[in-house]
Amino acid sequence: MTTTQATSTGAVAARIDSGTKTYGQGDTEVRALDGVTAEFESGRFTAIMGPSGSGKSTLLHCVAGLDVLSDGRVFIGDTELGALNDKDLTLLRREKVGFVFQAFNLIPTLTARENVLLPLLIAGDDHDEAWFDQVVGILGLEDRLTHRPSELSGGQQQRVAAARALVSRPAIVFADEPSGNLDSKSAAELLDFMRRAVKEFGQTIVMVTHDPVAASYSDRIVFLEDGKIVDELHDPTPDSVLDRMRQFGA
Repeated sequence: MTTTQATSTGAVAARIDSGTKTYGQGDTEVRALDGVTAEFESGRFTAIMGPSGSGKSTLLHCVAGLDVLSDGRVFIGDTELGALNDKDLTLLRREKVGFVFQAFNLIPTLTARENVLLPLLIAGDDHDEAWFDQVVGILGLEDRLTHRPSELSGGQQQRVAAARALVSRPAIVFADEPSGNLDSKSAAELLDFMRRAVKEFGQTIVMVTHDPVAASYSDRIVFLEDGKIVDELHDPTPDSVLDRMRQFGA
């Protein structure tokens, strides 16, 4: 397989401006995000880290359009999510966004191939067979395409989920603890693929993780604490992530 090295374009795939998210009211109010402003550059792999309850998943879900801010604005590309109705928001997520979650969310009655192609089938879109072959080849799924999820290991199921997220060539992929349920070997294989998707194919990925090793696959880490961005780290290593986390008690 011949691939070319993709480089960051400097364009912004998604951004959040003064984003606030609160749950509850009065004495029970919880401020999960507190005036967060951040950009996620196209062709880059960004990790989001922080202590439990820091707002990591809330930030991811709001930027991905899975949750709604209490105040502030979110954009995917040039489109402000808050200006869209439910139908248009669903369409934008389907056409522009890929998702990989800790839970695999595969349809048990469908084969691996059918699960990978499901978003395109729902949208009524044709798939690029050459790109499909390249994605499943890199993920080592060629001989598993006729298997149903129950016939696959956890690592294989998560690789199917990753292939599903990438096969439509979305503008941005959001991943929430994608390696959290995997053994170390399967996790390394998945994260290596995600890294290759960014470096070789120009994919944009934003990933929430608590794992310094997983975060070290990224180009940049955004650290949250108490709903606020408190630090950033570029070109991380596992040791540099651990050192930075110790500085603010993560």
